[in-house]
Amino acid sequence: MTNQGRSTPTRSYDRSWSEIEDMLEKAIARREQWKKWFDQCSKDGDRDGMKEAARNHKALDGVVKTLRWTLGEEGVDHPLD
Repeated sequence: MTNQGRSTPTRSYDRSWSEIEDMLEKAIARREQWKKWFDQCSKDGDRDGMKEAARNHKALDGVVKTLRWTLGEEGVDHPLD
């Protein structure tokens, strides 16, 4: 991938470890909410709701894995693998 036509992002690198850990907890909680929403939609026969919930749950899987990797959690593979 290239960054053609895009400028390099400005990064502050000022996030604390506790801030990252807090974000991880929130991501896990939000992922659980989407799982519950999927289950409810499944019960109700709402296929569109199930699709939305599954997409968001899967996206949060990536967020959770990346945050755990960032924190150096043992046993977490590289997020892009």
